[in-house]
This record gives sequence, structure tokens and C-alpha cells, in this order.
Amino acid sequence: MAAQQNGCVHANGVSNSPVSPNPSGPEREQFSFSAEPSLEHIRRLQAEFTDERNWSQFHQPRNLLLALVGEVGELAELFQWRGEVAEGLPDWSDADREKVSQELSDVCIYLVELAEKCRIDLPTAVLQKMELNRRKYPASKVHGSAKKYTEYTD
Repeated sequence: MAAQQNGCVHANGVSNSPVSPNPSGPEREQFSFSAEPSLEHIRRLQAEFTDERNWSQFHQPRNLLLALVGEVGELAELFQWRGEVAEGLPDWSDADREKVSQELSDVCIYLVELAEKCRIDLPTAVLQKMELNRRKYPASKVHGSAKKYTEYTD
């Protein structure tokens, strides 16, 4: 019997991999993140990691931003020269999908730590930004279009 863990279905119910099995066909399940850890838990874990190594002196906003950009570059490199990539990365090897998982994790860790150092409550900021985007891009006006909000007329 399959068990749900970290948003992934595992045949034996045991896995510590955050990489979901490759989706197949139209019957694939809707993806969702695991409920834990929260961004706050990730922030606390990273703060402990940094404090244990006395790295706070290096983890200032500018340095964290540059590290974040570097990690985004490493993630982009994995997609470079592949052409269009299907949702779920079905044509990718497990090793390549694991590399994506690692780089996305690095991006998330640096983003959360940068938000902490800037004193930005990231979950609240995301919700506020999503509401702003709803107003800028009303579904009734933009449905099926990729235009920027400044290109729409009332």
C-alpha cells in the first residue's frame, strides 16, 4: 500500500527523498508540498546552523543576496540547453531531479535567511503580494494572456 510522505507517494511508505516520482500521463496526482517544515521552522534551523558555525558575521543581506543569485545560477544551469521542460521533469533522470531538489533547497534557504536579515515576514509578504497581483491581473481581464498589467486597457 502506498503512503503519502512529503508530498510524494512511496510504495514502501518510507523515503527521505523530497523528489516525487516522475508523473506519468493525464492521471498524475495534483502536487502539493508537505505541511512541515514551515518557513519559520526552516528559518530557525538555518539560524541554528549559522550560529553553530559563527557565520552570522558573513550572513549579511548583501552577501546573502549574492549567494542566492549564485544558487539561482546553479539551478538555471541544470535547465540550460534542454529546451522546453515538461512539468514534473518526466524525461529527467532521478540523479538530475535530485540535483534540482538540492539547488531549489539552496535557493529557499538563502531566500528565507535573507528575509530574516531584512526583517521581512515572508509568508505575510507573499500573501500581500498575491493580493496585489489579483488586483493588477483580474482573471476576467487577463485570462489566457501573458501581457504585462500595463498593457491592458479598461
